Amino acid sequence: MTTPHTPPAAGEVFAAVDIGGTKIAAALVDAGGTVQWRGRVATPRTGGEDVLAAVVRLLDEVGDAPVRALGVGAPGVIDPGTGRVASATEVLPGWAGTPVRDALAERTGLPVAVVNDVRAMAYGEARAGAGAGYHRVLHVSVGTGVGGALTTGGRLEHGAHGTAGEMAHLLVPERGPVPCGCGRRDHLEAVVSGPAIAAAGDVPHAGAVLGRALAGLLAVLDPDAVVVGGGVAQSGAPFLDAVAAAFRAEALPPLRATPIVPARLGTDAPLVGAALLAMSAQGSRR
Repeated sequence: MTTPHTPPAAGEVFAAVDIGGTKIAAALVDAGGTVQWRGRVATPRTGGEDVLAAVVRLLDEVGDAPVRALGVGAPGVIDPGTGRVASATEVLPGWAGTPVRDALAERTGLPVAVVNDVRAMAYGEARAGAGAGYHRVLHVSVGTGVGGALTTGGRLEHGAHGTAGEMAHLLVPERGPVPCGCGRRDHLEAVVSGPAIAAAGDVPHAGAVLGRALAGLLAVLDPDAVVVGGGVAQSGAPFLDAVAAAFRAEALPPLRATPIVPARLGTDAPLVGAALLAMSAQGSRR
């Protein structure tokens, strides 16, 4: 069952999809980055083929809207050259190896751009959100899982293996109350994710663990700012204040003034980012 929606506005639009472990969200976004339509459906737990079929059914709801291209944010490590899921945890069973770009291009008839879901969020924030005023940004997402991405000059950095900025699997000196998506309990995600916080009942402690991790990461990456988003980050001051305090206490002196700011686009960030990526890809083909 999808959420209610209003018809999209007239004019050229770009479709966006955010594939999550529990839901698939979709949107139509105009050339100015404004969301014109939203839809949502539960994510099938029965493999990549069924997930893609659910995406296509959801996109069928837009009818005759003048969609120019499709952008997709998807979980796992995405091969930037092929749009295939190179690696994924069992948070979404049977997802690894799914040829997202080619399969959706064939079924929709649209040009398709695919990136990791946190990278889609980061691109949206870098181009139209809290990161827009900074050159080099480390983006952090804390929700059901933990993720990260890097942008420079409003462009995504993928790295040699498509994992640049990834944070979930950083080792921490404690065992979390729930396993990381990879199964280990001594990773950042096992302590800082939403399920971990719910199990431990200590929001400030989780924020402090993330802040200390950021102190180490920024010594390596040296960004102009850190943008923190995701469902846990949206919970407000207790978490973000703890992140900032622990970071300032542990960071090298030249790094302590680095802004740590909340994401601005909320749950629309990955959708706006995916649409803007599709838009950018089309522009580069002109």
